[in-house]
Amino acid sequence: MLKADDLNVYYGKIHAIKNVSFEVKNGEIVSLIGANGAGKTTILHTISGLLRSTTGSITFEDKNISHIEPHKLVRHGLSHVPEGRHVFLQMTVLENLEMGAYSMKKVSPSALKRVYELFPRLEERKNQIAGTLSGGEQQMLAMGRAIMCHPKLLMLDEPSMGLSPILVDQIFSIIKDLHSVGTTILLVEQNAGKALAISDRAYVLESGRIVLSGTGKELAESEEIKKAYLGG
Repeated sequence: MLKADDLNVYYGKIHAIKNVSFEVKNGEIVSLIGANGAGKTTILHTISGLLRSTTGSITFEDKNISHIEPHKLVRHGLSHVPEGRHVFLQMTVLENLEMGAYSMKKVSPSALKRVYELFPRLEERKNQIAGTLSGGEQQMLAMGRAIMCHPKLLMLDEPSMGLSPILVDQIFSIIKDLHSVGTTILLVEQNAGKALAISDRAYVLESGRIVLSGTGKELAESEEIKKAYLGG
């Protein structure tokens, strides 16, 4: 479904992403794991068109999307939940969700129903101002907003960051639910244990390079990964 080939991304003179290539197959959960500053978020921003690679290409369903504007990528079936949630704080929950469907001709009642089934709390608070929600509720809202456009590929950037252990479990359960109904997922996570447990495959980044890849199970059982990321 998605293939990144030989990506090199710079912030000024800083070489942030170095010769990165990876793929996400239809129906998979694929995780990018690594320490802070490894380049995980930069890769998602490059796929989303917010940053540009100086080399290589990004293809989605066999179409080169390397130079498509970010807002047009949504129409192709890509949806990105950014790190830090970035909900519209002065708008209601429902208005935020409706913004997720801005690329559609009209808000789909079935999409809204699906969001409320996944996140009952959002339906309870649909008329509440988003800025008054808790961190966990804002994360649910950011994810709900992203699936309002029926994405084929959902990219999640640190969805568990700053959440309590109970909410982390809930968010990962919802990710599995989304996957079970056919959504392909590219997940960026510092919580390597949780990410690997639900991933078909994963890639490990260090200093802007992919240094290891394998199935979620293989990496979770790797002594190198245990020592570096799982506290083993």
